Amino acid sequence: MTGEASQPQSAREFDVVVYGATGFVGELTARYLADHAPIGTKIALAGRNETKLATVRKRLPERAQSWPLIVADSSSPAALDALCARTRVVCTTVGPYLKYGEALVVAAATAGTDYVDLTGEVPFVRYSIDKAHDTAVASGARIVHSCGFDSVPSDLGVYALYRKVADDDAGEMTDTTFVLRSFKGGVSGGTVDSMRVITEQARDAQVRRLIMNPQALSGGPGDVPKASLSSEPSDIGVVSAKKVDPSLRGTLAPFFMASHNTRIVRRSNALLHNAYGKDFHYAETMNVGSIPGVSTLAAGAVGVGTGAFFGAMSFGPTRRLLDRVLPKPGNGPSEKSRDAGFFVSDVYTRTTTGRRFRSTMRAQGDPGYKATAVMLGESALALALDRDKLPAHAGVLTPAVAMGDALIDRLRDAGFAIDAEELTR
Repeated sequence: MTGEASQPQSAREFDVVVYGATGFVGELTARYLADHAPIGTKIALAGRNETKLATVRKRLPERAQSWPLIVADSSSPAALDALCARTRVVCTTVGPYLKYGEALVVAAATAGTDYVDLTGEVPFVRYSIDKAHDTAVASGARIVHSCGFDSVPSDLGVYALYRKVADDDAGEMTDTTFVLRSFKGGVSGGTVDSMRVITEQARDAQVRRLIMNPQALSGGPGDVPKASLSSEPSDIGVVSAKKVDPSLRGTLAPFFMASHNTRIVRRSNALLHNAYGKDFHYAETMNVGSIPGVSTLAAGAVGVGTGAFFGAMSFGPTRRLLDRVLPKPGNGPSEKSRDAGFFVSDVYTRTTTGRRFRSTMRAQGDPGYKATAVMLGESALALALDRDKLPAHAGVLTPAVAMGDALIDRLRDAGFAIDAEELTR
């Protein structure tokens, strides 16, 4: 399913182009790069409005004031082709990707340009696999989706476990569960807008079947594996914490992004030829407390609430009410709120030899904004500057398959804690 990645045939003008720099998360990512990219990194800002791009650039640190501006509308394939031909990596925050991302991902694959985004949209990743994977393999491009809070903690958390289990010669991974242990932060307007688009798309029976398929992203172009819902853990079920690991207490709630993140992790396993294990199964949950009765009620309420939210988003009158109170695209919390945010996530597994392992990722900063800007920015820099350290894969990939240890090292250097250990108690 993967091809060998090659160096660009000719030198590119830029290392990274931030596409969508006038958006809230786009500007945060540009600011992160201005503060943290190595001196000499060639960066440009892109979007559809030059005046707005210039305004954003003025708000960035001094070193960004010389960054070129590129005007390119998502509805103009020719403009996107020209943009991709100038850079080694295009880093895009322009969503919902189902509405605005299709032409850019094809342009990047055709140009042999590496690509990173923040999508949490299973149908868009499926489109990308079907339309761009073979082209990217042929050109050497790495098309890497979901490089923010969706789905880096999930994907790298499982990958870090896999590396630890392999290093310890502990067999293969079996039942594996992500637990969002604690977090503080908000849902971005872009994420809400993506949910709107997905609920619209899900009115189509074929799209609905795709979204419900736990292996929707595991196959190659034109190959969606047939898998029943019962073949993998439920994305909306409550789980006894002890079943995840005997060290845990209470009941775990469903994690609201499980329906996307689980598909990304399963794609990683498929791209790695089932290296995680022949009996690898993966679920995502969220901690709501360790007191048995209280956590059970809270977990049930989260499960019901999640289902009710998506139901309300798909029904016109209730959706219009939600639109009045939910954050709008381009808006976000204050710098103080972003700085006060954080997340801690664990991934637990039991191996075929009966041994238990846990990986942990923790970071300061609102998960959907500040921490996401770090994850996306470091993903772009890894692809642009660490090519000699990257796995030799091309095509439509995942963060773990495309960047693996190189991205883990970068995130650690950026202040993330990422560890994996064997559990003995």
